[in-house]
This record gives sequence, structure tokens and C-alpha cells, in this order.
Amino acid sequence: MYYGIHDGIDLTEVPWRRGTGYDTEALAAKYLTDGSWARLVFHQLRDHVDDVATIRCLGFCVSVTHAHHMAAQFQEVGLRAVAISGTTPADERAKALADLEAGKIQVVFSVDLFNEGVDLPAVDTLLMLRPTDSATLFLQQLGRGLRLAPGKTFCTVLDFVGQHRREFRFDRRYRALLGGTRRDLEHAIEEGFPFLPPGCHMELDQVAKDIVLRNVREAVPSKWPAKVQELRALQQARGTVTLADYLHETGLELPDIYANNRTWSEMLETAGLPVAPPGPHEKSLRRAIGRMLHVDDRKRLDGYLPFLTDRPDVSTMSRTERRLLRMLVANLGDQVLHKQQSMQSAVDLLWEHPQVLAEARELLTTLHDAPAHLPHSALPEVPLQVHSRYTRIEMLAAVRDDETAKTPEWREGVYDASMVGADLLAFTLDKTSGDFSPTTRYRDYAISPELIHWESQSMTSADSPTGRRYQKHASMDRHILLFARENTDERAFWFLGPATYVSHEGERPMAVTWRLHIPLSGDLFAAFAAAVA
Repeated sequence: MYYGIHDGIDLTEVPWRRGTGYDTEALAAKYLTDGSWARLVFHQLRDHVDDVATIRCLGFCVSVTHAHHMAAQFQEVGLRAVAISGTTPADERAKALADLEAGKIQVVFSVDLFNEGVDLPAVDTLLMLRPTDSATLFLQQLGRGLRLAPGKTFCTVLDFVGQHRREFRFDRRYRALLGGTRRDLEHAIEEGFPFLPPGCHMELDQVAKDIVLRNVREAVPSKWPAKVQELRALQQARGTVTLADYLHETGLELPDIYANNRTWSEMLETAGLPVAPPGPHEKSLRRAIGRMLHVDDRKRLDGYLPFLTDRPDVSTMSRTERRLLRMLVANLGDQVLHKQQSMQSAVDLLWEHPQVLAEARELLTTLHDAPAHLPHSALPEVPLQVHSRYTRIEMLAAVRDDETAKTPEWREGVYDASMVGADLLAFTLDKTSGDFSPTTRYRDYAISPELIHWESQSMTSADSPTGRRYQKHASMDRHILLFARENTDERAFWFLGPATYVSHEGERPMAVTWRLHIPLSGDLFAAFAAAVA
């Protein structure tokens, strides 16, 4: 049971040092005034536990002085409390822990002592009395109360929230605990943490909620000049800064770097950091890198990197490798490749842009932990992985064998990929926005993890060549490959994998039910079932 409680303390003027956080002495002084803050902590503790007389509690303090102050204040209100630290003799520390375990004392206040390496299974209450934005430290402190013990059914955590400096980062601690992106965290806070495991509870009082939300939204640089300044500061502090380093240190995410057609290379240049000389199509190719943020499978992540490290020789490649290379080159060079440009010529053009290659390598390295679904191949020699995301360009490149690098235009929902004997069906589930006329707003959704409801183009009849191909595809040795996106704001589609015809109703359009060879993962089914129009 986690409770975030506003404590009224204003820390905005406490000095801050990059890498270490708040100045310890100045921070401790905020909590050592007249004992009123300690009494607030006690009253909140009394309100959130069944019986303060039976708790076994750890309180994490700012300093040794703060720990002794808290112990004295709790003793005054009748609780048995002690303060210990790294300077406390070992036998006194051992006795304090034994007495806490035995229930002879109720609260042990400490500073930087029980963050890790000490097993205290009986502890059932934690007081977070020092602000920390370190994810590691926060999880270590929580871990002191999460050990199992006979008769212990839960742990109560009281975390005291003040007004913080902009440098303080609530998002680090909460994302380490909950996972997800910063935007996912915002949603969780706004909705009261609705997706916790069974038996868990998190709650912020209204003032604490407002403080944390504002901090999450404002603690990271949002404007381009501020992002550039943060890069300069990191470079001065650390020397070389990679894209992954920058994201980790700032809390920014890849879309924050590539928003508004910006790029990592542009940020490096603006910050005055060295980049490789530009090539003839530098601007267009750099922007194309920002259209690769969706890459989320090992086939591409591991396959693209060698193409960007050593100049590929197309003539020595297998069919799968050529298709994979075409996916990369077409994605990056779609705006600059001419219609009949050969694969090798396109590769050579790409290699005239060393900074583009360098940034693409950094991006793929940063994305290397992106896969969230188990990989499943769909067709032999076709480098598409089920439950990964692909743009239309990548889909076409993955099923073609011609010698040209540029892919044809594909704006309709169906593509006859005769080279691999397949129909590609790409559809949008939520069509309430975008360029859909009333006659093209087909109803497509997941009926179950195995079944997909899909409506054909408006003029497709059951007896037409296309309609018959849908119904008889298995006997014709044709494959049906389904791709879906939630809305038109998304460029990439989830590959749902191969499917088999089950039945249909009506025609012009045909309402077809497909059975997926590989069931949807839980998250995709939840998203696609919820998108029913």
C-alpha cells in the first residue's frame, strides 16, 4: 500500500548539484525546524496503519541529525524509536534490528544504511522521509518492506512529497516501479494507477498528485533550445555523449528528439559537437531516420546494423538479406531514389552520407531492447516478424525480388504480392479521423485473439476474382497476411501474421472472418478489440 502525501515543504531554493542532487545540509535543515514536520509524519502514520503500537517500521532520513531528530520526536508521542547510521557501533545496530524484529521497538530511523544488503523480513511499514529521484535507491528502499514473513500480509509505504526544484525527477522512480514511457506514467497518475497487479495499491493525495504530474511534465527539457543546452551540459560533464546516454540522463524519449523533423545529428550540430561531413541528400536522409522509430524486432535490429557498418555487396547476398536490405534502403531513401535505381546504386548513395549512417547506427543500438513480443516468422525468406510493426514501404520491400531499390506506391488497403503468393491486407481499426469517406469506413476489429473481422473494399463481390481468392486462398496456395494499426496517426502497422479464411457475410463489401495462425498477444488483443467502431 503506497501513499504519496503532500507535506508542505518547499525545496525549490535548496541548492542542487548535478550528479548528487540536493545539498544534504541545506535539505536536512528544512525538516529540523520546530518538530512540526515530524508530528505531521506521525499523524499520517497513525491515520494509515491499523495500530501504530504494533508496527515494525523503517524511516529513511536525510542525515544523521535528521534521523536522531525524528527518533526524539516519535519518542515524545509515545512510540519506541531509535536512530542508527553508519557511525553507530555495529553491536548497537544489531541490537536495534533485533529489537525491531522482536517488537521491542517500533521504528528505526536511518540514513544510507538499509538501502540494500540487509534482510529485514518483519518490516511492514516504510517512511520515505528524504527526497530521492534515484530509481535504484527508491527500489532498494521499497525492497526493505517487501520481504515475506509469517503473519505479514502487506507493507504500508508513506512517501512525503514536497515542492521540488525542476531538476528533481519523480518520473525516474515511478517508471522504475511501473515500467512504460513517461506518457504512460502521466496517464497512470491521472487515472489513479489503474493497472497495478492484484493486491497492490498506490495513491497520491490531490496536492501530491498535482505536484508529481507537473514535475513529470516539466522536469525534462521540452523546448529545442533547452534540449540542446542539456546536451552541451552533459558533454562538458562526461565528454562523449551517445544518443542512449542522452535519453537516459534527460528522461527524454526518442519521439522527443525527432519531433518536428528534428534529428540527433542536428542536435549535435546545434550544440557545437562534431559530426561527419554532409552528403548530397543529407537533409532528406536524416529526416528519414526519424521515420524508423517503430523498428521493434531482432530481424531488423540485428540485420540492419551490419549494412550500416560495412558497405554491402548486393551480389553476394541471399534473397532474405536482399529483401532486408531493400527494407532499410527504401525506408531511408524513398524521397531521393529514382524509379529504376538499382539496389547497389542505392546502397552507394546511402554510403555517401557518413553522418546518416552514424546516426542510424546509434538509433538502432538505442532501440535494441525494443522488442516486446516473441518473434515468429511468417513465410520462408520473407523478413517479416509477427507482432512487429512495419510501414507500407517495408511491407512491399519485404516481398519483392526485383533489382530496383525504390518501392511502388501503395495507398489502398490490399496489395497482391504475387512474388511470394500472398495478399497483404493493411487496415486501420479506428477510422473516426483521417481521410475516410463513408463508403470506405470499413469495420475491422479483433473478435477474439484468434479471429479478425475484416471488411473488403466496397466493390468486392463474393464471386469476383478477388473475392474467390479470399475464400479459396488455401487451395490456391495463396497466403493472407494481415496488418493493422489503431488509427491514422500511426505510420506503422502491426503485423498480425498469416490468416486463414473462416467465413464471410454479404458482399460489396464482404465481411470476412479470418483465423490467425498465431493468436494476438494480450496487449494487441486489448487494443484491437477496443477499437471496434
